[in-house]
Amino acid sequence: MQLFLLAALGGALGSGARYLVNVGAARLFGPAFPWATLTVNIVGSAAMGVLLGLISLRLAGSPEWRTFLLTGILGGFTTFSAFSMDAVQLWERGASGPALFYVVGSVGLSILAFTAGAAFARLVF
Repeated sequence: MQLFLLAALGGALGSGARYLVNVGAARLFGPAFPWATLTVNIVGSAAMGVLLGLISLRLAGSPEWRTFLLTGILGGFTTFSAFSMDAVQLWERGASGPALFYVVGSVGLSILAFTAGAAFARLVF
């Protein structure tokens, strides 16, 4: 239950931060390009790398810090950071084939699934 609450609290903070980036990017750059999403994906991925290293090297792999920071805050800020971490960890383990499948499958199948879901919604609603 403690880990769940840490994830939920972190998720609220990360989602709030993402909202602020969305508002700021819209004010600065306008709505013509998804600058906010690009920003949170890049910043979140960099933060995931730094925080994973910190947790592993300085915090003895603490499941509480990992859950709060990685699953919670960065999960609420952007799930792309978790995707980036998973892809790199597969690659670093020498699983280049599965890493490539994961990257191409995640991006391609997610776009396809979104398109199918939107088409379904247009038909039903």
